[in-house]
Formats: sequence, structure tokens, C-alpha cells
Amino acid sequence: MKIAQKYSHLNGEEYLIVHHKELFDEILKVIENIDAKSLMTKKSKEKTMIGKMLFSPIALNRAFIESFRSKGWNESRYKYYLTTDRKLMQEIVPLPYEGQKEHLIKNGISNPLSSFKQTDFVKDGVAIEVQFGKYAFVAFDLFVKHLLFYSGGVINVGIEVLPTKKMQSLMSSGVAYYEGEVYNVLRHGRGNPPVPLLILGIEP
Repeated sequence: MKIAQKYSHLNGEEYLIVHHKELFDEILKVIENIDAKSLMTKKSKEKTMIGKMLFSPIALNRAFIESFRSKGWNESRYKYYLTTDRKLMQEIVPLPYEGQKEHLIKNGISNPLSSFKQTDFVKDGVAIEVQFGKYAFVAFDLFVKHLLFYSGGVINVGIEVLPTKKMQSLMSSGVAYYEGEVYNVLRHGRGNPPVPLLILGIEP
């Protein structure tokens, strides 16, 4: 596959080039080595595309998982405690997991609620999400997942890999695509979400 388009948010790409050049090259090679033609294995049942062979999200995900895992990229979970008190939230974000609980209890919250977020691939402070799902999943990645991992000190930059519109037209309906998601980020303004990101648009 090839990277047809890219968008660097808050100098995400620049950060990778300066601080993680070898890692960035590794990511690019993983994408380039994915054999797109072999992943067009889904026979469409949709009325407008009956019988047409499409890219399979399951096969695509499997190919990326195998490739990134072989390079030492592993799943990561970020655990944290919840509070709807803005002041307390700002105080506990930089604290370790158990420290967050202790701080909340000291401030009168007897039974703090715990939660977690998981991201597919993390290595040396860089997180990658490869997304061939619905629109809502991408928004969750960009505005929740990457931001939580960044504010929690787990990562320094997030990467989102999406199909371009050209590739998405060869997939089932409803799949998010690069152009649409970058537009959504741009609509939120230059500083939102407040985390360095690199969004990559890939296609065969």
C-alpha cells in the first residue's frame, strides 16, 4: 500500500522526524509492505454493489496487526480514575494510577470509579491506530484515546492510519476515510485536539 496523503497536526510529523526517525521509517515500511490486492476478499451483499469484490476490514486489520507485532509494536492500556470535578481532574491527571485514587479519597470521594483505554500499537512513546471502521471510531481515537494517552504521559505523539476516499470506495459503506476525518479535525481549530498527531491516508 502507499501513503497518498498526510496531515500533521501540532507538528506530529515533525516530532517524529526529529525524535524518532528510525521508528517513523519503520512505520512507513510496514504500510508500504502491505499487499493490498491480496486483501480484496469480501464479496459485497449491498444492493448497490452486489457481487463486487471489496477490501475486507478484517483481513486488513489482521495484516497490520501481524506486521506491527513482528516489529515489536504492542497493545497498551492506560488506567485512570474518573471524576466530574474539573479541579480534581486536573490535579490527578499527572499522578500515577494508585496516586489518583489516593488523591480522590483524600478529597472526599469514598469509592472512586476506575476506567481504562486501550490502543492497538505503542512503542517508544508513539501510538498507532489503524482504523477501517465507522466514523465514530475515528473521532473516538482522535479526540479521546490519543489525548488520554498523551495527557497521561504514555505517548508523545499519535498516528492515525485511514483509507483515502479512493480506497474507501472499494469497501463497505459507512467506513471512515482520510479526507472526511481531516476536515473534521480542521473544523475544530488548529489547537484541537491538544495532542500532536499524524494522520495518514493510505490506498492501494
